[in-house]
Amino acid sequence: MIHRGVEFSVTQLVAGVWRWRFQIGDRIFTGRTEAKLDLLAIRRVQLRIDRELNKVGRGRTRGRSDCD
Repeated sequence: MIHRGVEFSVTQLVAGVWRWRFQIGDRIFTGRTEAKLDLLAIRRVQLRIDRELNKVGRGRTRGRSDCD
């Protein structure tokens, strides 16, 4: 699946436990989440991707100064 240009995967380990994985740049993120519904597990991964993309975006703008 793809969310905001980031490919990710979610697979069920056992009933109610899901493993997820995605990569942003050189960093690989993995983890597990508990959810009864697959759509809830997917949504949680999408929110995590959003958080990580926001961190990357803030990191890029910290060193810039528009004032001369």
